[in-house]
Amino acid sequence: MLNADDPLVADLGRDGELRRRAGTTYFGIEDPTQALAELQHAHDAKHCRRCGHPYRYERAFVGHLGHYDCPNCGAGRPTPDVAARSIQLLGMRGSRFEVTTPNGRASIELPLPGLYNVYNALTAIAAAQRLGIGLELIADALAGVEAVFGRVETIEVDHKALSILLIKNPVGANEVLRTLRQEADSRGRPLDVWLALNDRTADGHDVSWIWDADFELLAPAVRKITCSGTRAPEIALRLKYAGWPLESIEVSGEIGPSLDSALSGAEPDLFALPTYTALIELRTLLTQGGHAEEYWK
Repeated sequence: MLNADDPLVADLGRDGELRRRAGTTYFGIEDPTQALAELQHAHDAKHCRRCGHPYRYERAFVGHLGHYDCPNCGAGRPTPDVAARSIQLLGMRGSRFEVTTPNGRASIELPLPGLYNVYNALTAIAAAQRLGIGLELIADALAGVEAVFGRVETIEVDHKALSILLIKNPVGANEVLRTLRQEADSRGRPLDVWLALNDRTADGHDVSWIWDADFELLAPAVRKITCSGTRAPEIALRLKYAGWPLESIEVSGEIGPSLDSALSGAEPDLFALPTYTALIELRTLLTQGGHAEEYWK
């Protein structure tokens, strides 16, 4: 199973020996309404794998994933066997889309938000089809999936919904920001956000990636953001340069007190965007407070 929209991955399918021994199923998105207005800063595949010439993108969906070709040698995106069409992104509620496969088509209700989770669902659909599982059963299974640790997990804390969305690199952060912007637009009001940026070994000591994430997208959609973690001042500076109103930014380095402050002022709920070690700290605090179970048990 190869992502047709990712030139770094799709190129593997051009290996004749691989096709002969394993067969190749491509999946991808066929919905121009989901294309970005322009390529993101976090764009990792700019040059053709075959000849090194810059790719030409007809449209991009997530990072360097999209519809592309090389104007020099002709290498380009293969036609997907499994494709998502007519996609509706519903903010935090998830998405709806139609999937077409060699064995038919089905309407998919996915309770996980973001276009990146549409790609994850396509991967699962392609694999299940190769295993001979029917589309009706696949659709039923996807409709019942639940968020896992830190990946759009929602926990009730003091009668408020705390939604946790891990961020750790520019592409992933961009998709979280995109999802929250859709959520704010659907609600018709700005959100309250808590963002914790750590620079420990598991996070990566270099946090310059925050300058490649498009925080500008969320600037008009947030009422208040609390910046926390070991590099709280740096993420606050990034938001300032992204055009966020200074009165909407609060800096509080310690994770526990900053979370309490953000929750008490949230109207009515809070969106938490932690890096990896901040997520572990957050989970520990929630467990100690009786709001969540220990994930590792």
